[in-house]
Amino acid sequence: MTTSIAADGYADQPAFLSKERIIAKPGFNRWLVPPAALAIHLCIGMAYGFSVFWLPLSKALGLSKPLACAPDMSFIAQVFSSQCDWPISMLGWIYTLFFIFLGCSAAIWGGWLEHAGPRKAGVVSALCWCGGLLISALGIYTHQIWLMWIGSGVIGGIGLGLGYISPVSTLIKWFPDKRGMA
Repeated sequence: MTTSIAADGYADQPAFLSKERIIAKPGFNRWLVPPAALAIHLCIGMAYGFSVFWLPLSKALGLSKPLACAPDMSFIAQVFSSQCDWPISMLGWIYTLFFIFLGCSAAIWGGWLEHAGPRKAGVVSALCWCGGLLISALGIYTHQIWLMWIGSGVIGGIGLGLGYISPVSTLIKWFPDKRGMA
């Protein structure tokens, strides 16, 4: 691709996130790619550690021990209640949703990744993951578990899926001779 000078004096270059912008120059050391992919996967692995928050979150209102909901309160009422603590069984759904949406988003948007490129997919992944965590933080602040399910579970899970397939796809392209390593 050639660049030309536009009428405003600036070079006509592809957008920062475009696939054309990430083509390596001759002589690029392909062994610089696996550490970057590993770093992304280590960040995605944070979802496995999310369970360390379950016990403190189950005591968010009661502090020393969980403040239980009324025994006759329905499940739906518990989901929208801000007067009682969440049982760990309800918090565990965040983890389940993480991985349901990780797999679904990887399957659904894998083709888009091949078309858009790993840089754009990585940015969308980071926005979904971080945005999901912000929505979950709002859920903790307002004590609404449904916000945590949507934020971390659904939106964060989509971000995890895009973040997972982006480096794997890139590694397979950079190392066609070492697919097992990728």
